[in-house]
Amino acid sequence: MSGDFNMSMRKFLKQVGVTSQQAIEEAMRNADDTAGKTYKARVVLTIDELDLEHEVTGEIEGQS
Repeated sequence: MSGDFNMSMRKFLKQVGVTSQQAIEEAMRNADDTAGKTYKARVVLTIDELDLEHEVTGEIEGQS
């Protein structure tokens, strides 16, 4: 793969990671009580032109 491809993909994934973390942190701050709770998380990446749908699931521990 080309250097331009790698750079554009890294830039996109960095944007996804940073903005997702910000959204999760804000949601946790706005929640009443997250201490000791575990939240199931799911992210779906789609690229329509490539007929790609990729799902990642996991868990996030609440703030203490």
